[in-house]
Amino acid sequence: MSAPDRVGRAAGAVAGAVLHLWGVAALVGAWQLWVSVHGYNAIVMPTPAEVASDLVHHLSAYAPQLAFTVGLSLVGLAAGMVLGAVLAVAIWVSPVLSGLSTPMALVLRAVPVLAMIPVLGRLLGYNDRTEAIVAALVCFFPAFVMTSAGLRRPPAGSRDVAAVLGARRSGLLRHVLLPGALPGFLVALRLTAPLSVLAAMLAEYLMGTRGLGYLLATSAQLFQTSREWGAAVLGTVLSVALFLAAGRLERAAGRRWA
Repeated sequence: MSAPDRVGRAAGAVAGAVLHLWGVAALVGAWQLWVSVHGYNAIVMPTPAEVASDLVHHLSAYAPQLAFTVGLSLVGLAAGMVLGAVLAVAIWVSPVLSGLSTPMALVLRAVPVLAMIPVLGRLLGYNDRTEAIVAALVCFFPAFVMTSAGLRRPPAGSRDVAAVLGARRSGLLRHVLLPGALPGFLVALRLTAPLSVLAAMLAEYLMGTRGLGYLLATSAQLFQTSREWGAAVLGTVLSVALFLAAGRLERAAGRRWA
């Protein structure tokens, strides 16, 4: 590659980064300006520089907690998505289940997660497993709804083609309905991925002994405001990263099955 080409690609990369990150830079600048203008003490509200300094110089305090939250979020996300999709398929196979499963799913969705956590903690114990269940319950409903919608609305004419070819009910499900429901399932994955982090951190905050949510809670109790904000920043970055990863998977699947 020639030097002008390398320069052009580098300029394009910089321009793309500016285009996508200018909002973040503006938000950080507004944060810094707000603290400076009002003269807040670091205990009340730290500056972005103070939060960044704590992240860099005390990485060992963040890394294990971040790793735990990543694992908990992924487990909850995977379990909730699989459970939602499996229940949607089960209802399609046996409509009798709809009268029992759909109201239960709606109840789970209607009850605030903040209210579910103490109940689940009392029933299942205040441990990592219960935290994963909380994250899975938050992720379950979007997968259930989107997969159910895809199964009920297959591509136009696909049922007629399957009938002409003599496909059995199982063949219709496997070769027509499930591929047709995949885009909706992937949309649910993209929308739910950030929620898995929120649910995991909330469960850690209220009943955990580790994770970013636990770090946020203990830092607030000890008035370590920079660390508290650092945990919140890492949780935000993790949510965005999972959202972008799910979006990339959705686009890849769209190209594969287009």
